[in-house]
Amino acid sequence: MLNRRQILHLAAALPLLQGGIARAAAPATAAAAADADADAVNTRPIPSSGELLPVIGMGTSQTFDVAASPEALAELGAVLQAFFAAGGKVIDSSPMYGEAESRVGDVLRSLSPRPPVFAATKVWTRGREEGIAQMQTSAQRMAVERFDLIAIHNLQDWRTHLATLKQWQAEGKVRYIGITTSHGRNHEELLDIMRREPLDFVQFSYNIEDRVAEQALLPLAQERGIATMINRPYQRGSLFAKTRDQALPDVAGELGCSSWGQFFLKWILGHPAVTNVIPATSRVHHMQDNMQANFGPLPDGRQRAEMLRVFTAL
Repeated sequence: MLNRRQILHLAAALPLLQGGIARAAAPATAAAAADADADAVNTRPIPSSGELLPVIGMGTSQTFDVAASPEALAELGAVLQAFFAAGGKVIDSSPMYGEAESRVGDVLRSLSPRPPVFAATKVWTRGREEGIAQMQTSAQRMAVERFDLIAIHNLQDWRTHLATLKQWQAEGKVRYIGITTSHGRNHEELLDIMRREPLDFVQFSYNIEDRVAEQALLPLAQERGIATMINRPYQRGSLFAKTRDQALPDVAGELGCSSWGQFFLKWILGHPAVTNVIPATSRVHHMQDNMQANFGPLPDGRQRAEMLRVFTAL
């Protein structure tokens, strides 16, 4: 189990890791054990199975959509090494994201031993056969034998693809199935699907500025036992324009936050219906910063209200 101090050492040694993940020695004393427990990776269960996932995952929209140059692959490799070193596991992609699936696969093939990955992608086309062909291509691109999660991207031809995914799940070809939306679109249709269909996951946008999901999506997911994967946690980076040159408030210290990025991620994680958040980056130092939200206390109701008060007052 990795704690934050070990992550700092690992970050400094990334060029030497060669894809491996260092493992911490078992605590030698009761005090050390308590300290390790305090720094354990935060996890939450997938309601349909009870499987635990680290609360911070990784998105790949835009950030991994690059040509396969040696320089780009080296940089993305370092990003993924930082992700895995901090207990990361969930990697989410889509055919919609250009070359992102392929770049994830390129890096994963280069890692030996290969770290445990919860591989998630989406189907984003029309027609049954087209959907099957696209999902098979995604598996080749991302270098996975079986996806942990395939979701229907932005409800595209969802009835057709959901029938296929249900069959694949029954046959053991995919572990979990779901549906996504973004930009705040199609919430009413998504809510109707969530009420009627046996989904494992839904993915949508939610952050401290865009709180629409609190009205119905998050409560219904909690009621129906559906895991939630949260995209756009930084509102495409616009949240940082509001906090530039602003000091972190006292409540950030209570939660172990050393940056506004961690502050925003932990605010999201303070909602009990949130399972996993997937910030996207192609920069190692940003990944290291994001992953610190994988550790330490998460806000209770009072702290979360104070975080929102501070942000809206800026």
